[in-house]
Amino acid sequence: RKKMGPLLLLIICQCAINSVKTHSVSNPNIILMMADDLGIGDLGCYGNRTLRTPNIDRLAEEGVTLTQHIAASPLCTPSRAAFLTGRYPIRSGMAAFSRVGVFLFSASSGGLPSEEITFSRLLKQKGYATALIGKWHLGMNCESSNDFCHHPLSHGFDYFYGLTVTNFRDCKPGQGSVFFKGVQKALVIPIQIAGITLVSLAIVQYIGLLKVPFQVLGYCLLIITILLVVLIFFFYHFRHLNCFLMRNHQIIQQPLSYENLTQRLTKETIQFIERNTDSPFLLVLSYLHVHTALYASEDFRGKSKHGLYGDAVEEMDWSVGQVLDVLEKHNLSDKTLVYFTSDQGAHVEEISSAGEVHGGYNGIYKGGKSTNWEGGIRVPGLFRWPGVIQAGASIEEPTSNMDIFPTVVKLAEARLPSDRIIDGHDLLPLLQGKVTRSKHEFLFHYCNAYLNAVRWHPGNSESVWKVFFFTPNFSPEDSNGCYDSHVCFCHGGFITRHDPPLLFDLSRDPEEKVPLTPETESRFYEILRVIHLAVDNHTRSLHAVSNQLSWDNLLWKPWLQLCCSSVFQSCYCDYDSEGSSLEGHSG
Repeated sequence: RKKMGPLLLLIICQCAINSVKTHSVSNPNIILMMADDLGIGDLGCYGNRTLRTPNIDRLAEEGVTLTQHIAASPLCTPSRAAFLTGRYPIRSGMAAFSRVGVFLFSASSGGLPSEEITFSRLLKQKGYATALIGKWHLGMNCESSNDFCHHPLSHGFDYFYGLTVTNFRDCKPGQGSVFFKGVQKALVIPIQIAGITLVSLAIVQYIGLLKVPFQVLGYCLLIITILLVVLIFFFYHFRHLNCFLMRNHQIIQQPLSYENLTQRLTKETIQFIERNTDSPFLLVLSYLHVHTALYASEDFRGKSKHGLYGDAVEEMDWSVGQVLDVLEKHNLSDKTLVYFTSDQGAHVEEISSAGEVHGGYNGIYKGGKSTNWEGGIRVPGLFRWPGVIQAGASIEEPTSNMDIFPTVVKLAEARLPSDRIIDGHDLLPLLQGKVTRSKHEFLFHYCNAYLNAVRWHPGNSESVWKVFFFTPNFSPEDSNGCYDSHVCFCHGGFITRHDPPLLFDLSRDPEEKVPLTPETESRFYEILRVIHLAVDNHTRSLHAVSNQLSWDNLLWKPWLQLCCSSVFQSCYCDYDSEGSSLEGHSG
């Protein structure tokens, strides 16, 4: 009996420890932080030595750093759709066949379809309080200005404070326009054709070669004038019509003010956490930093070594620190999984009108936003969950931002949907060191709706093969981006097709400098054969869906336009002043 006592005590203690550990791994709080257009080379934990990011670096020190974390698309809208649903954006209709691959206007009818299942919806069903603070960029209305069919609150979020579209240069006076060049190019030829046609008709009418009713000429002129007036009105008032801040379904600031904007987003974040200290919560903190227009508050402006871009990165890092501090203050650190990433790589072509670099740094990686070169899709991937996942570990296996969906759904003990393909995989075994290989043998890289490249990581090899079926034409040719068009495009004269495809081994050539050939790689044709088979299998798994980024769904529809006052008052309101009380809003 004396010998059995300590043994029994040991067994009881071990059971208690296992019980605590099992309990701690289910239903944690979940905070998912996503930067906008942040380069993987902008962070200290990924090698940057001049930008100060101590709080984001702390996530790496206390958690896991993924070094081959891949965005499912190199553009905001499709990447975020994939993140929320765990599915390639081509499956949900969130990948464009036209040149424009993202939503540009608040009054467009496209968006994340209601049939898509987001992790927020599944976690809400399991009793989680859910909030999205910051950028949405996945649509708002379908048929009327108040149906909110694509709004965050229709996709499983209880609370929303942020922008439904994105942060454009046009939203900040003095920062130029992302549309001016494109609109200018698009309108010059149609206006010239219309003008020449009208003048020609008037001439043949005058000399009597053709009898054209005067009314027809008048109607044509009237229609063209009305269209031009509407277009000029829209772009003149773009900031008021598209750049506004919402709380749930209500506009609280129109147009958006950048004054202490990061502080306001951070304050909302802290208040949401403090409202939910006693029950599990899901918080998606979707930063506006560092998409242009760049901004930074007085405390950070002019303080970094990299101009306004660096100031914005360091301000975002401060905000991350505030979030970590409030978790510590309420003893929630050990109960909370924290994730930090970017929706895609840095926008290398972002240069201000004054010549200042407003885009980030993708480290050693080629290209940037809008391309499937590594610089466009290899993004930060940081996880922290003290006591549950490894601390200070680095994982080089291919992972995807689509993996967040199955990871958090399983942690919340919700069921993964069985009626659709989920392309992501649960990351927890990898993060805990229980397995060493990623479940992603293949990853498919789309440029809008066009299959651009494929990554293959064979189970019996350290190699990571990557093939390109086409590549963007950089302009100027010897540059690292498409500076002449501001972003790279996916078809026609903007690309070069490759047959056979370009082949790289990222394990030996992460910079994608030297394509392999049958002479330099003996398995060249075998690798291509396996990848082509994988593409065939993947293509067969796709089904026709409604194209959410068709021209019809992209264009501005006046009847969908939200306005917090009236058009005659320039849609102006400001209910988000610093002094207003934010208490009493539901979490």
